Amino acid sequence: MKKTLLLLFIAAITCACSSSKGIDKMGQALDNMSQLTEIKMPKASAVQIALDVEYLASDELKGRDTGSEGIEQAAVYLSERFSQIGILPYKGSYMDHFEVNEQEAFNVIAMIPGSDKSLMDEVVVIGAHYDHIGMIQAVAGDSIANGANDNATGTATVLAIAANFRKLDFNRRTVVFALFSAEEKGLLGSKHLAQRMKKEGVNVVAMLNFEMTGTPMVNRPYIAYLSGHDSSDMATVFNEANKDRVVTGKLDQAAQLNLFKRSDNYAFFQEFNVPSQTFSTFDFTNFDHYHQVGDDISQVNTIHMAQLVDAVMPGIFKVVNAEQLKLTPTTNE
Repeated sequence: MKKTLLLLFIAAITCACSSSKGIDKMGQALDNMSQLTEIKMPKASAVQIALDVEYLASDELKGRDTGSEGIEQAAVYLSERFSQIGILPYKGSYMDHFEVNEQEAFNVIAMIPGSDKSLMDEVVVIGAHYDHIGMIQAVAGDSIANGANDNATGTATVLAIAANFRKLDFNRRTVVFALFSAEEKGLLGSKHLAQRMKKEGVNVVAMLNFEMTGTPMVNRPYIAYLSGHDSSDMATVFNEANKDRVVTGKLDQAAQLNLFKRSDNYAFFQEFNVPSQTFSTFDFTNFDHYHQVGDDISQVNTIHMAQLVDAVMPGIFKVVNAEQLKLTPTTNE
């Protein structure tokens, strides 16, 4: 594995050059921030999203339990995907190592350095967990909890966003793409990375997390809900940035179940006290296979996932390039 990772690092270094012409063009467009939403965003590929979800949720990986051979294979795959996209490893390595119950675990992290001297030290983290629960009690001879919607979909969503930013070739702030392990063990991967970044003095200004994005909601005016909806102005920023549709709304169950504290956004809120929230399209009525063997690729709508990426991109672009998000002084979540 070490040899594979060395090759991935070399490949990442060679393909991470940027286009100054593209930066100049985007910079001119951003001279007037009121023109932000007029910038044409790349379209996400439903085909590539399907390929990513299909591999991560394949029987070969046996449910991606932390510490397993399957999750190691997933980590190598994700490192290769970041390298193919052309995004640098975070501080020299895609692998962020830590231990869980004396077993080796690793987040997979990539970054695009900021282009603006006054903003490049500010970091926006975009993340999702890629682990799942592994092997469980068999149902009709199947014991693999593939974890397609939970959370190969969130992982593929982050990869698609990363690919879009590489195509745009413009980000004033530094963007870190973080794929977490050991979420199913108690949000351990995100806790490790948030604490590491805090210790290293990294200036995280926002964290956007994606969890279970594979099934569309029904009869709702927005495409995704936002955990901790009232904790910051994130929802407002995303809805104002996209003139074509309502991007996000408030789901009552998210507040009732306190989902704000139950996903990988929360560690960054704790460590940095900045807007840190999760986007999801699982609303407790549109998916019946949570932590079951039925959570496989057949349950995932990748066209919907591409539409979600397209919907959130103007908002993410604004978070990365415009004024900082702001916390709400008081919140019920």
